[in-house]
This record gives sequence, structure tokens and C-alpha cells, in this order.
Amino acid sequence: MLDRQFLAILREVNRMGSVTAAAERLNVTQSALSHTVRRIEEQYQVKIWIKQGRGLRFTQAGEYLLDLAERLLPQLDLGERVLADFAIGRRGLLRVGMECHPCQRWLMRKTTQYLSAWPDVDFNVRTAFRFDGVAALLGHEIDLLVTPDPVNMPDLIFVPAIDYDLVLVVHEEHPLAGRNWISPQDLQDEVLITVPVGIERLDIFTQFLIPAQCRPKRHRTAETTDLMLRLVAANRGVSVLPDWLVREEGADLPIRTVQLGKRGIRKSINLGVRKGEESVAYIAGFLELAKD
Repeated sequence: MLDRQFLAILREVNRMGSVTAAAERLNVTQSALSHTVRRIEEQYQVKIWIKQGRGLRFTQAGEYLLDLAERLLPQLDLGERVLADFAIGRRGLLRVGMECHPCQRWLMRKTTQYLSAWPDVDFNVRTAFRFDGVAALLGHEIDLLVTPDPVNMPDLIFVPAIDYDLVLVVHEEHPLAGRNWISPQDLQDEVLITVPVGIERLDIFTQFLIPAQCRPKRHRTAETTDLMLRLVAANRGVSVLPDWLVREEGADLPIRTVQLGKRGIRKSINLGVRKGEESVAYIAGFLELAKD
């Protein structure tokens, strides 16, 4: 019979790369770990992994079970934490994930209000911007996803929280500072500063430059929006950010904003939750608060 201990063994062997390291991580003996795996192999008449030099290679059956472990164990871990919260009187645990750097300032502002309104709810934020937020939401690793790019999936619901325009940010003495709007060709001689993610996730590339077959002279990255704005203020390049963020963080800097294209680029911060959970009190509370 498959059980949690066996699934945990598969996950740790895969993560650690060896039976010995996995046994140490799980605080069991190597022989006990191997015995558990052999028991499953004998019961179902399959091989879980094959020795390959000093390492191991999962068989097709092993890969299937490993995938099962990666999907089920996070949900079991969550179940234990939720029950523990109920046992000490908490009303729940809200785990929030973010897929964009600019969302962080908006979220932190809302977090202060939420923590005050829901004192018995544990609150956690995942700020690993390179993670797959939709997969994390579907896999029960997070409960709410903050993203500018909602997807149409039957198991998820996305609620718009704030609308904004992406704008070009330039030094106040930059030649483009006096323009009402720019074309993609205007950025071909510029140093473009963005957050450190692939260009396939940057709207300035996917919605503006690439369709026009244009590229900036140079593309560099900065870890924070504050640094991006200060680099622009020092005339080290240009950047593209939400208009609301520039108003809040760049009010005292020598910078100007310019519309991207004749029509601009309109975006929204959206909150994604699993369908059916939007009515859970402490999740519904955050969704309602986010509209203010």
C-alpha cells in the first residue's frame, strides 16, 4: 500500500541524489529506507529505480510515483498546518505568491490592512519571482496568486484588483522626455533596464518591441524597482514600469514618463484563487480589501 513515508522517500532521493543522503535527511537508516522501497517493488512487481554508476535513475514507474509525491505531499503538508491552526484557534493560513516585482509594493500596502483586519489568520508571502505561479496555485503550494497575467483555466478564478498603464520612464532631460508617446523604434538606441526575468515575461518586449521587430541597444536588469528608478534618475538608461508605482516611488526624482505607443499598454494586477475557495472567509476578505 502506498503511504506518505514512501512518497517522502522518493521525493528526498530525487532531491538529494542518493539513498544515503535521503536517509540522513529523513532521519532513518539506509537499510530501513531501502526496505520500504523493496516492499513496494515486491508488492506491485515493478522497479522504482535502477543504479547508474554512483547514482540512481528512476524507472518509468518511479517517475510516475515521483510525480505523484510532488503533487500529494504539499497538499498533505498544508492539511496538517491547517488542522494545527484550527487546534490553536487560528481561522486559517493564507499563502500568497507573486509573479511580478512591481506587485510587491502594492501587496505590502494591502498586507498591513489585512493583518489588522484578520488577526487570527496566519499570512505568508512567497516572493520568488521566477516560479510558476499558476502551477503553484493548482498544486496547493499557495492559496492566492498576485499576477499581471491572468489565465483562463476551469479550476481557477482571477479577480482584477487595480488597473494601470505601463509607461516609459526617462531622465527629465532625456530627448524622449518631452514626447507624448513613443514608438518601438525610439528604443533602438536606448539602454533598457528591466526586472531580472526572461523577455518572454516582459510586456515591453512581447507587446511592444518584438511585434515591431525592434530591440534596445542594450538590455540590463536591476533587482528592485527602486534601483531601476534611481538608475534612470542618474541617466544610466530608461525603464518601463506601472504609472502608479512611478508616482509613488519617483515623486522626488528627476524623471518623466512617456506613453508607450499611440494607445498605450493597459494592464491590471489580478488575484488568482482556486475555484470554490473564493468564498472562504479569510480569502474573500483579502479579495474584498484588494478592491479598495
